[in-house]
Amino acid sequence: MKSVRVIIMPKEGLLDPQGRAVEEMLKENGFQVSNVRVGKIIELEVSEDVDLHRLVEKYLINPLIEDYEIEEHSKKD
Repeated sequence: MKSVRVIIMPKEGLLDPQGRAVEEMLKENGFQVSNVRVGKIIELEVSEDVDLHRLVEKYLINPLIEDYEIEEHSKKD
């Protein structure tokens, strides 16, 4: 088994209403921030032979509006 982290973010250039709301709230509270984007992280353990890209693209993301990155780690028994 291996431990996997999938980082999912809105595609560059697409409207990110959550990111915009967080950015505005931070600015209203005196923080100088820009380009805030909100995404999600999914962590799972999978067998070594799993096609991770297929799993992610078919079941975890909307490929029209989201990009992803996979971080793989060997599971220590």
